[in-house]
Amino acid sequence: MNVAVFLPGWVGDVVMATPAIRALRHKYPDARLVGVMKPYVAGVLEGSPWLDAVVPLGGWLSSSWALRKERIDLAVLFPNSFRSALIAWLGGCRKRIGYARYGRSPLLSVALPADRAVSPVLDAYNRLAVAAGCDDPGHALELFTTQADEAAADRVWGMAGFTEGVVCLNPGAAFGAAKYWPAEHFARLADDLVARHGRRVLVLCGPSEREMAKRIAGTPGVVALSDVEESGGPKLSLGLTKALVRRCELLVTTDSGPRHFAHAFGRPVVTLFGPTHVGWTETYHALAVHLQKKLPCGPCQKRVCPLGHHECMTTLSPGEVLIAAEGLLGRKAAA
Repeated sequence: MNVAVFLPGWVGDVVMATPAIRALRHKYPDARLVGVMKPYVAGVLEGSPWLDAVVPLGGWLSSSWALRKERIDLAVLFPNSFRSALIAWLGGCRKRIGYARYGRSPLLSVALPADRAVSPVLDAYNRLAVAAGCDDPGHALELFTTQADEAAADRVWGMAGFTEGVVCLNPGAAFGAAKYWPAEHFARLADDLVARHGRRVLVLCGPSEREMAKRIAGTPGVVALSDVEESGGPKLSLGLTKALVRRCELLVTTDSGPRHFAHAFGRPVVTLFGPTHVGWTETYHALAVHLQKKLPCGPCQKRVCPLGHHECMTTLSPGEVLIAAEGLLGRKAAA
């Protein structure tokens, strides 16, 4: 049996799909599981034992042709796009399970009704796995690192002079500028964590966020991952970020993919929400604190603030975030 798993297009969503992917692997232990995914999210699942092959999600014609070669018996579509359903249909996938969205129901064998209310995407992914014959996958997110990831993280730790008590800050967000918390707020938080709590701070970043990380770092005890890279350290990658989050004491982050890395590795995390609704990405993580200002204009789900003031993020003060961080650090110390 050949099973195709169409992965979501966002890093965090792929992490939220891991319970469903794990359940499919357990349900079909002898099947060949093929991950159909955009290349930039491939690093999220590196090191996992679940997928046997990968089909890059590119043009609809090339992806469909690649799927035809795999002779897929069952396709589970986590994305809601019409394009994903079209590729599965053209790719000859015999049974196609997905949500009835965007007029694609005729392309699906099983079209589940979509929940229009605000509800966790994690639960929506799990319902797809159940429709494919799985038991309830549960809410435990799970990720893995490779030996290369861990070796790269060792180099970062060594070059930064870290031993223990490291807090990671993640200021970036692929969704758009509306999710950004001001760099000066992150810098103030970092300085307070060093001065008041004796922690060392590592500012994470992706390739497009190097300068942002540098603006936050610069004071003793605060290190930007981009500076480590430029000093001869390992190249930035999702795998490296996973390994760094796995070994940190606490993560403070925008509502972005690495937030879910913390859950998958059982790390405490403070997430700063602005334009996005907490309910869509709730993962029931026991060591998570969500901070969000209640404003008449939000959450608006916009990539750029439509009113231009960005108050949902700018009015969230470093002091408020520090208190939340202290609470999680205190819980960890008590445990």
